[in-house]
Amino acid sequence: MGAIWPKIRKIARGNETARQGCPETRRLSLRHGLAALPKGLYGALEKSIILIRWVAPVMRLRFPLLCLLASLSMGPAFAQTPSPAAPTPPAGEASPSPAPVAQPPADKPTPTAQGEAPAQPAPTQATPTPAQPAPDPAPAQPAPASPASPAPSPSAAARPALIPTPGDPTGVEEVVLPGKPTAFITGTSNWEDAFGNLKAAFAKIEGALKNAGIAPAGKPLTVFAQTDDKGFRYEAMIPIAQAPEGRLELTPEIKFGKTPEGKAFRFVHKDAYDEIDGTYETITAYLDAKDIVAKDAFIEEYVSEMTEASDTNLEINIYVQPKE
Repeated sequence: MGAIWPKIRKIARGNETARQGCPETRRLSLRHGLAALPKGLYGALEKSIILIRWVAPVMRLRFPLLCLLASLSMGPAFAQTPSPAAPTPPAGEASPSPAPVAQPPADKPTPTAQGEAPAQPAPTQATPTPAQPAPDPAPAQPAPASPASPAPSPSAAARPALIPTPGDPTGVEEVVLPGKPTAFITGTSNWEDAFGNLKAAFAKIEGALKNAGIAPAGKPLTVFAQTDDKGFRYEAMIPIAQAPEGRLELTPEIKFGKTPEGKAFRFVHKDAYDEIDGTYETITAYLDAKDIVAKDAFIEEYVSEMTEASDTNLEINIYVQPKE
């Protein structure tokens, strides 16, 4: 750009001389100044000079240099060489169109490389079915109230005895029996079947108490009310906590009553029931030695479970009450 400005100033001086000389001299001066410019710029300046020739008289030639600079600023745009256009094919030859790319059918999967699994088509999403409102449930019918089952009664061995402290099979104890409410049944038996008949009587009382919802509260016991060589009359008892108010019997056969109470001597038999006669001979000898007159009735309390008459682990408390 620095090399162009001296040439522009030279051209401007030539233009000033041209205005003062004849027309021919003005043309030669312009040509001589323009000949020094590049070819592309020469054409642009020539057109600008022609424009100045027409505009200068109107503007009274007051701005020749300004117009010249405006024409020079447009010169590079005219001097640019347009890029060569692409060759046009002959009229008789059609330009080749690109070969169409073969598209695979829509219903066939695109083949993949060897060893790769073919692509699976995407599963179609099922349209969710609108949920139907659930029918109103039928009102629940209350279950019929079942009668309360009585709590299982503890075994006879776990129940308390009339005298809680254990007895001594080798000694005799003076005790005081407490009177307790009881359910009892009256019966008779011979001596041979005594153990089985008493065991059956206790089972009958236990069943009636369970059906009535009454829990046993003590160990089974037998009051021998009357005896002879053939057999005996008895009252089989099971103590309870309390008899139902206003009732005298549990069933027509089973009554409510009270266990014997008062002063008594306690003897302990610990052997098979078949051997109990030996314990009674010891009791008789003791009463005779002490000159004790006993009541006709005596009491057996079954401390252990009544399993078999031959069970040698059977333990029985025998209470003898003296007459007062």
